[in-house]
Amino acid sequence: MNDARSASDATTGISGTTYDLIVVGGGTAGMTAAAIAGRKNANVLIIDAADRLGGTLWLSTGQVSAAGTKLQKSRGINDTPEAHFEDIMRISRGTADADIVKLAVDNAAPTFDWLCDSGFQPIEGHPVMGQGHEYYSERRYYWGKDNGVTIYETLNKMLSPEIARGVVKVLYNTRAQSLIQHSDGRVTGVVARDASGQTHRYHGKAVLLTTGGYASNGEMFKKFTGRTQHGRMAYHASQGDGLTMAQAAGAGLQGQDKYISGLGAIMVDDDVPSTAIGRFCHWPEQRQPWEVYVNANAERWIAEDNPSVDAREHELLKQPELRWWIILDDAILRESPVPITGWDRERYLAAFDVQNLFYKADTIEALAKATGLDPKALAATIADYNAGQKSGKDKMGRKHMPKPIAKAPFYAIRHQGFSVSSTVGVTINTNLQVTRQDGSVIPGLYAAGEVIGSGLLMGKSFCGGMLVMPAITFGKMIGERVRQLA
Repeated sequence: MNDARSASDATTGISGTTYDLIVVGGGTAGMTAAAIAGRKNANVLIIDAADRLGGTLWLSTGQVSAAGTKLQKSRGINDTPEAHFEDIMRISRGTADADIVKLAVDNAAPTFDWLCDSGFQPIEGHPVMGQGHEYYSERRYYWGKDNGVTIYETLNKMLSPEIARGVVKVLYNTRAQSLIQHSDGRVTGVVARDASGQTHRYHGKAVLLTTGGYASNGEMFKKFTGRTQHGRMAYHASQGDGLTMAQAAGAGLQGQDKYISGLGAIMVDDDVPSTAIGRFCHWPEQRQPWEVYVNANAERWIAEDNPSVDAREHELLKQPELRWWIILDDAILRESPVPITGWDRERYLAAFDVQNLFYKADTIEALAKATGLDPKALAATIADYNAGQKSGKDKMGRKHMPKPIAKAPFYAIRHQGFSVSSTVGVTINTNLQVTRQDGSVIPGLYAAGEVIGSGLLMGKSFCGGMLVMPAITFGKMIGERVRQLA
C-alpha cells in the first residue's frame, strides 16, 4: 500500500479496525450517510475537523427543493422531477451537469418525504416558488423555521442513536490529511491528524468525502476562481481538504469556468476578507428600489428594478472587484422603506455617521471623492438618471423611479459581492464514485455535498435548494448502498 501524501509524514496510532465506511466530514451529506449506514448496522467512522457535527448547516439557510413530494400533493400542487430538471437547466442556462442534476432531482422527493417523516417541518405555507434566487416555475422550495439548524436537528435525531450504540464512531477536531491507496489505486483508508498533532491511519472498505468546499481558504478560492474572497462568512472548516486529498489520489476537478457571485452584503470594513454588517434589499419583489446602483467607474450597471436575480448576478460578474455603490439623497433616505434587512430607521439614519462604508456629503462631487469614485463620472450618471426619472424614460429600462436624486445631503453605501459556496469540485459519476479527469473510477472513493462543487448541480447560476437537497439525497444514497460500496 501507499499513501497519496508526502512520504515524510509520520503516522502513529495505527488502528486494527477496518470500517465499512469512513466518512470524511460530518456535515449535511456526511451525517445523512452515517445515520443510514448505521441503521444498517454498518461499522462507520466519521472524521470531522470541527468540534461538533453539522458543518455548514450551522450557517446555512437550509433551503431545499424537491418536486413531486407528499407535501406538494397535499396542497394540490402538481409537480414532477422532469419539470424540476427543466427549471435547473433553464436557470443555469444549460451549464449544469445534466446527468448529475437528473440523479439529484429524480431522488429528491423520496428524500424530502423521508426527511419530513423523520421530523423535519417546513415553514407554514411552504413550498414557495423562490426567495433570494431565481424563481422556479412551480412551488417546490422549502426550509425550516431555524434554517439549516432545523435540518441539523432532524439528522442529529437519526444519527445520535447510532453513535450511542457504537456502530458509528465520531472523531472530532481531527483533520484528514490524505487518502491511503493500494498499489492498484483503490482507496482503502484515511490518514488524519488529531488535535494533539498525532497522526493516525484509519482503514475502510470505502471512503466518502463530504468535507464541504473551500470558501474559507482564500488562497484556494483565488486559485480556483481567479477572484478575491471578500467575505468571511463561510464555515471555518471549509478549507478544501477534500479536493486536495482527492487530487493527490488522482481525482479530476470540474467547475473552474462556472464561478458565480451573489450580490453580497455591506461589509464592516475594508479588510479582505471582511464580515457583513448588513444586506441591502436588492430584490424588487420585496422592496422596489428608490436608489441608484453604480460600479467602480461610477456607472450604472443594471436596471435596479430588473426582476431577474440571475440577470443581476451575471451583470455583477462584469463589475470590478464585484463591488457596487448605492446612491441616494436625503428625500429618499427619509421617505423610502428602510432597505437594510432587519434594521429600523433609527439605525439606518445613524449608520451614515458611525459606520465604515456609509458615506454622506453635501454634493454629489464631494460624495464621489469620499467613496473613491470619479466625481465627474458620478455627477454625469446621476444627472442622466434624473433626466430619465423626469421624462419617465430611463435608458437602462428601469420603471420604478419615484424620486430624483436631487436633495442634499447625498449618501452612498458600498456593497460587496462574494460567494460562500464553492463552484469547483471533484469529478464524480452517477454512482457518486470519484473519477479521474479521463472519467475512470478511483475504486473505493465516493463524494457528496459541496466537495463535488456547486457548478455541477447549478452551473453558472444559483438554483434554489440545489446544494443542501442533493447533499442529503446523495448522502442517503451512499448510506443505503453501504454494503455494496467495497
